[in-house]
Amino acid sequence: MKILLVYPEFTDTFWSFKHALPFVQKKATTPPLGLLTVAALLPSGWEKRLIDMNVTALKQRDLEWADYVFVSAMVAQRDSTIRVIERCHAAGVKIVAGGPLFLNEHASFPLVDHFVLNEGEVTLPLFLHDLATGQPQRMYTSELHADMHLSPTPLWSLADLGSYSSMPIQYSRGCPFDCDFCNITAMLGRKPRTKSAAQIINELDGLYALGWRQGVFFVDDNFIGKRRELKEEILPALIAWRKGKRGFGFQTEASIDLADDPELMAQMVEAGFDTVFVGIETPDEDSLSECNKRQNAGRDLVECVKSMQRAGLQVQGGFIVGFDSDKPSIFQRQIDFIQRSGIVTAMVGLLQAPFGTKLYKRLASEGRVDETWTGDNVDGTSNVHSIMDPALLKEGYQHILRSIYNPRAYYERVRTFLREYRPGTAVRPVPMWSYLTAWLRSIVVLGVRGKERAEYWRLWFWTLLHRPRLFPQAITFAIYGYHFRRVCELHVLGATG
Repeated sequence: MKILLVYPEFTDTFWSFKHALPFVQKKATTPPLGLLTVAALLPSGWEKRLIDMNVTALKQRDLEWADYVFVSAMVAQRDSTIRVIERCHAAGVKIVAGGPLFLNEHASFPLVDHFVLNEGEVTLPLFLHDLATGQPQRMYTSELHADMHLSPTPLWSLADLGSYSSMPIQYSRGCPFDCDFCNITAMLGRKPRTKSAAQIINELDGLYALGWRQGVFFVDDNFIGKRRELKEEILPALIAWRKGKRGFGFQTEASIDLADDPELMAQMVEAGFDTVFVGIETPDEDSLSECNKRQNAGRDLVECVKSMQRAGLQVQGGFIVGFDSDKPSIFQRQIDFIQRSGIVTAMVGLLQAPFGTKLYKRLASEGRVDETWTGDNVDGTSNVHSIMDPALLKEGYQHILRSIYNPRAYYERVRTFLREYRPGTAVRPVPMWSYLTAWLRSIVVLGVRGKERAEYWRLWFWTLLHRPRLFPQAITFAIYGYHFRRVCELHVLGATG
């Protein structure tokens, strides 16, 4: 059996880093972890190929080679997915589809032969059994959650690792919190399920054997959901594994209460973690209560962020405007918070209501939600009918983006972070030619041609004078800022005036 695994193309988004990747001569951020895991679940005797359309084109000869095409996609990949399915159908090759896009929109894809939905470790074996007996069904779903101890090591060898800036690993699924706008608990449950330390080390060994020496992103929705296991098993194993190795800086996602645990933060930094994404959402207590973000309520959120920065963790933040409780003052409050906190990578989006969430169900009962959404949290669109005047919400949202990604404000925020940040010493960088070329290209694109050139050189000399050890980080942030500003201009600000 010949299986072609296809990952459709993403649009240009906040997290695509499309405008930053050329600086380091990469084509995409990470390979498709879901498809690589599915590949490992398929019979070992089958031939498998991966086409990540964010890295390489899907050619007609690829479709002619395949007996089946397995397609996995997120909502933000909808348009590309439609084109892929149409091409597969025209070529006469059978299509097996799974992933978040199809979970709630499978009725919109009549050309798909088989849907294998929910967690692949549960539903894929059912499809394979029926396929072997010659009676495959069109739909496979399950409310059961996978035992992560049975999840295989992704088939890394199918991916062109050199095309990516980072590698994804998943330690856990599920989140103990219940934010009403989040579809993670709807899909994966509130009880975190985890892999063993041996599994994680085996996956890292596989990447190391293939020559990978750069960053690894633990894609867990809340890495710290099972703290005791982290402290006693996972982090000690990572600390031991990284001894004597270069590279392999880790990043992940965590809830704000990580700031309450200095021991855990110190252990994470010792294990090689240097970045965490945290859902801040809003500084407004009423809005936090409205969306059941109880873990954020009643806190000095700025101090929580700074405590993580001082511990050696860069904090990337997610922010939302458009809650029913939001007042017109929320736009400037968000700007002030982002600037004071020194959160350089600040993802600000309009409130979205994904299908299956508590928010969607509530708004649907009130007739205030559209069934479809783009899946891009930062494209200036929303499927929520807001209480705030839509024109005011749109104007206020654009004001936030213009303000925080204005070169002067952005570079000021970088310096705020660099003043606070106390990096760990666990990660020993691997000297790479791409880093040097990124630095040189930044001089030309940002320091000579860019509208931010005055701020770029100010940051350059300020960092060399005050925090020389963090100079590579400063240049990285300068490149990120270029990407964020371009995305905002092209897809939110420019498109709407």
